[in-house]
Amino acid sequence: MKEVYRILPLLFFVFSYTLAAQEQLLNKEEAVQLMLENNFGVRIAKNNVAVAKNNQDILNSGFLPSITGNAGANYQRDDSTFEFPGQFLNDADGNPVIDEETGNPVPRPDASLYKAEAQRYNASLRADYVLFDGLGRFYDYQRLKEEYNLTELQARETIETTMLQLFSVYYEVARISENIQILSETYKSTADRLKRAEYSFEFGQSNKLDVLNAEVDLVNDSINLMNERQLLKNTIRDLNILLNQELENTYKVDTTVTFTDMLVVEDFIEEAEKNNVSMLQAEKNTMINDYTLKASKSVFLPTIGLTGSYGWNLNQNAPGPFFPGVNVNNTRSFGLGATLTWNIFDGGTGITQIKNAKILLESQEILNAQIRQEIRRDIANARGNYLNLFEVYELQGQNVKTATNNYLRSVERYKLGQITSVELRQAQINLLNAKTSKNLAKYNAKLAELQLLQLAGQLLNVAI
Repeated sequence: MKEVYRILPLLFFVFSYTLAAQEQLLNKEEAVQLMLENNFGVRIAKNNVAVAKNNQDILNSGFLPSITGNAGANYQRDDSTFEFPGQFLNDADGNPVIDEETGNPVPRPDASLYKAEAQRYNASLRADYVLFDGLGRFYDYQRLKEEYNLTELQARETIETTMLQLFSVYYEVARISENIQILSETYKSTADRLKRAEYSFEFGQSNKLDVLNAEVDLVNDSINLMNERQLLKNTIRDLNILLNQELENTYKVDTTVTFTDMLVVEDFIEEAEKNNVSMLQAEKNTMINDYTLKASKSVFLPTIGLTGSYGWNLNQNAPGPFFPGVNVNNTRSFGLGATLTWNIFDGGTGITQIKNAKILLESQEILNAQIRQEIRRDIANARGNYLNLFEVYELQGQNVKTATNNYLRSVERYKLGQITSVELRQAQINLLNAKTSKNLAKYNAKLAELQLLQLAGQLLNVAI
């Protein structure tokens, strides 16, 4: 049993070294870049922006004319035989021709028409252009532009939300990594205490109880370390999901945390209502509803359109039994026209649409006021949470210093036999808890800062 406990520290050291050698460092900038390129939600948001960009293009505005082309060809061939029952041949004077052998009038012979071909060809172009439609398409075009801007803001919101998720997991990986380092140091200290207790027992300077206590503590420390390492693997898989990477990819992350100067943060908060993405989306929705209302009023105005056409027809008729020649007709035509349409009364549908558009615009303005009030509340809460968590982080730093001094003193007193191993273990646990609590406070404060920056509309504009 003693040999097992002696070899455990070496096994943990070898395992940790091998794992670290296989890991690659993933800094924050690389993580953000991978997220922007590969994250499923971000990619869908970018596609939505591309669709909205196509929709607001001049090709979808209705300002361009429509041109229609038509062409046709027809071929016909006839083989015909014409009979003349009861009819007789006449000479030049109109008298019947008499058969010399029979003395009877000569019957009129059948007439045949072989390969009588007729061909018809036509082609035409027509152009239609709406010169004026009561400004409906103008306001629709402006609405499509604002919808594109709204889609860009929605994509920005998706990126901001995904970035918060990313750093929530990224910093969790960092926190667990630091906890593993702390637990490894605790394990090593416990292993040294076990070794010292065994030597002291062998030389009769202590009883077996110190050895047994140290063995139990070492097992507990090894279990804690194993559980934390498993938690790290699970959290890295969560990180790979956000980055759309292979699930078993493993990384070392940057555990350095820098906080934005509070004076800069306060400046951001003052301009928050102008930059908050939810507020900007609400304003875009107001503009969209306003353009919808203006476009619906075009029902009261006339529509003026222009048309132009060009046509070509070629008809080549087949020869007949009475008209043996080919008849060809070649025609070209060109036309211009203008139309005026005024829907004087459409049964009240247009008036109803205008009334509803006004109500929707009013509702959007009410919603804007609600969103503005909620944003102010959220910013105030986020600011308070950030300041509180940052102060907790600073206090935890002081707590680590106190726990470290207490542990070092306890170690010296334990060596002198002034305290028991149980008291030393308590000092060790206090130090472990203080260090892990400081790590937790550090990353909680940083995430609170990121949430505050998002509400202020500056998450994508500052160094993380």
